[in-house]
Amino acid sequence: MFYGAVVWDPWLIVAQIVFLQCLYYLTLGIFLSILVGTRVSKMSLAYFFDYATVNSATITGWCVMASFFLGSVAGAGFLLYLVERAKKCLDFSATLYIVHLFICITYGGWPSSITWWVVNMTSLTVMALLGEYLCMRRELREIPISRNRSNV
Repeated sequence: MFYGAVVWDPWLIVAQIVFLQCLYYLTLGIFLSILVGTRVSKMSLAYFFDYATVNSATITGWCVMASFFLGSVAGAGFLLYLVERAKKCLDFSATLYIVHLFICITYGGWPSSITWWVVNMTSLTVMALLGEYLCMRRELREIPISRNRSNV
């Protein structure tokens, strides 16, 4: 489809945001279960949404931070297939992390940990820049043209 020919569709944008958020939390859950689930006796939503679990004082905290970074790399891959446009990657990445901030505020209050903010801002930056890079590579690919044309 031609990019300029599409009319503005708010339902498509909302669906993309919801689907991206769901895929992000799904992959974050997978990474948390692999990295953190082996270290703790019981997994909970606190590892997703409680700012106190993101700390550099424990090995488990480092595993949580690694899970967030790996989730942002996976999110960049999701941007490549869901958004498909480099100029929209920052918007969708920022929306994802703003929604995540609101969920964290609802779950455990305002994040007062500097580590939480550094991890989430770095993850946002990684997701947006890597997503833009991947989308630009796709947008700049050569269009294959068949050499077997009939003479008209």
